[in-house]
Amino acid sequence: MHSFLSDGVLTPSELARRCDAMGFTAIAITDHVDSSNIETVVPQIVKACNEINKHWKIKTIPGFEITHTPVEIIGDLAKEGRALGAKIALLHGETVVEPVKKGTNHAGVLADIDILAHPGVIDEEDAIIAAEKNIYIEISGRKGHSFTNGHVVKMSQKTGAPLIFNTDTHAPGDLICKEMAALLMTGSGLSNREIENAFRNAQKLVEKAVGC
Repeated sequence: MHSFLSDGVLTPSELARRCDAMGFTAIAITDHVDSSNIETVVPQIVKACNEINKHWKIKTIPGFEITHTPVEIIGDLAKEGRALGAKIALLHGETVVEPVKKGTNHAGVLADIDILAHPGVIDEEDAIIAAEKNIYIEISGRKGHSFTNGHVVKMSQKTGAPLIFNTDTHAPGDLICKEMAALLMTGSGLSNREIENAFRNAQKLVEKAVGC
């Protein structure tokens, strides 16, 4: 999810509050970063999440999404974001609706990330690496990024790369309940068992991030 610290429209607190009211148990705030803003954005997210977690039941996890950077620095940015206190690391993958630099997916699966977001027409080699490193590849709920969900599912089924559903929330209207997420995954070609695995993967990532 993205707050107004990048291209979202809500403060981290309002984002968490709206999710709490909808019954979410955990969210990750992963604003877009590159070398220009990672040193300021990640600490601000960490601070906001720490304060929210002191007072509310919902688990709010600080993270970042490396976006449209030179492929040569993706690994270094992932390390820097972790060092600044982020608990979840994403890379903005080669979605077909944006001019993402070719080679971004490959650099991402070689880096210390948790999720390769909207990987577009991900190739088999990168999906195999994701499977070996247990990097989640995203089934997207966001318009545009979701155009290649069917291909992502096929690559996962062929290589064993683990899947995770992501709302990619930027505004309140982007929030998706579990039932709608399941319908979107069904439409992407997943079986009921595979859908449950995707939800389980999300829970595993939360548990890893919060240390329980």
